[in-house]
Amino acid sequence: MLFLGTHTPKLDDKGRMVLPAKYRPHLERGLVITRGQENCLYVYAQEEFERQAMQWQSTPTTNRKVRDYQRLFLSGAYDEVPDRQGRVTIPQMLRDYAGLSTECTVIGAGNRLEVWDTARWTDYLAAAEEDYSTQSEEVVPGLM
Repeated sequence: MLFLGTHTPKLDDKGRMVLPAKYRPHLERGLVITRGQENCLYVYAQEEFERQAMQWQSTPTTNRKVRDYQRLFLSGAYDEVPDRQGRVTIPQMLRDYAGLSTECTVIGAGNRLEVWDTARWTDYLAAAEEDYSTQSEEVVPGLM
């Protein structure tokens, strides 16, 4: 599954968020929510998360940066199964990390979803958009 697009679900007072309908079939068997970078949350289908975790097993844990990354990424990971309405509960620790309030923005980011506080996403997008057009050659040479 390639996750694409931008959606704006709300977080209810119990910390539940309704997954965008187009993603539900790909996440209904289970998903993992964890800390992302830039204070957002990453949401992976269970199978994709397990695939990545298996890749990490071949990385050298003698490298401190590898250990640090694994610790932060995995210690914040929570597995969930959406309820019948397509809702998932985002644990308080992750809501605090991402600064989530009622207004959320969910973006498709290829193999994962990212969950942002809407105000934080708006700020990030404004800052990143300015460089977007000039970065394609640096980030992905020969793609565009």
